[in-house]
Amino acid sequence: MIQGAIRGIVRARERGNFMDLKAIIDAIVLGVVEGVTEFLPVSSTAHLLLASRVLGFESAGQAFEVLIQLGAILALLSVYAARLWQILTDLPRDAKTRRFALGVIIAFLPSAILGVLFHHVITEVLFRSILVISLALIIGGIVLIVIDRMPLRPRRTNVMDYPLGLAFGIGLFQCLSLIPGVSRSGSTIVGALLLGTDKRSAAEYSFFLAMPTMLGAFVYDFYKNAGTIDGSAAVLIAIGFVVAFLSALVVVRTFLAFVSNFGLAPFGWWRIVVGVLGLIAVIFFGADRTTAAPDTAITSLAGSVTDSSVGHRPGPVELAVRTEAVEIGLELGFQRRGVDAEAGERATVAQGGV
Repeated sequence: MIQGAIRGIVRARERGNFMDLKAIIDAIVLGVVEGVTEFLPVSSTAHLLLASRVLGFESAGQAFEVLIQLGAILALLSVYAARLWQILTDLPRDAKTRRFALGVIIAFLPSAILGVLFHHVITEVLFRSILVISLALIIGGIVLIVIDRMPLRPRRTNVMDYPLGLAFGIGLFQCLSLIPGVSRSGSTIVGALLLGTDKRSAAEYSFFLAMPTMLGAFVYDFYKNAGTIDGSAAVLIAIGFVVAFLSALVVVRTFLAFVSNFGLAPFGWWRIVVGVLGLIAVIFFGADRTTAAPDTAITSLAGSVTDSSVGHRPGPVELAVRTEAVEIGLELGFQRRGVDAEAGERATVAQGGV
């Protein structure tokens, strides 16, 4: 019966029954979360994972998170299109431009290499721990507040003047962002400030460094998750992609001015609040607890069902589909019993005839 119910779930998923108003709203919410937080020092990965867990959003799987990130990347590229074209045209004849481009590549390589080497540990262990994410958010928030109050004296105020050694140092700081909750932009901005830059140029350099880093991560994750993308998820992915693009446009166009006027402390307090909420979820609601094995995921015909593969209590959409799946499983079970009974009768008749 359990096997029949599980087959029913698969059939229900293939029918696309998860596509409803709640799923569309979830895709919009997650698109906003991705677009708003991707370039802020608050960790878009942490916010996206926490928001997905709260919403119970699993309709499009990991492919959704991978593809909507491209919307944020394109928003950044569109805002900096003129600047990038100027850099490309100046590369053959300007030594400063060549040094800048080389510096971005050097800064990109450390996290890229470590990301590939430890991809499994990062995605399968660290990304699944709400405790790790929440602690990283809180610690990172405290660091931002402390850095914001330190009397640092900047020696570099123009990203085009960053020497290669400074670029490499910023790249080493970016490696910290492989831990979910640390924040790629947060780690690079803090690293740049400690190494002698001002806040505005540090934030701008994080934009330039985001281009190869995010594109590289997107291509690699897309390669790893290409098999999970199907037609049923296309609409939700498209919605999340567009919303992430529009949200990121607003952030990219306003972030540098905001940091120049208000500093990093507001983002530090933001991180601490979200991290504390995550810890509350872990301590009082068991958000990090694992559940039963897959073969015990369906505990009764109409009862409470826990998604063992994700570790969360499913939302009403999943429950509705799984209820239908159980009914389909029952139907399959009865049909099988009917066939078995008929076969038994035929065997008995045959034996009697002999």
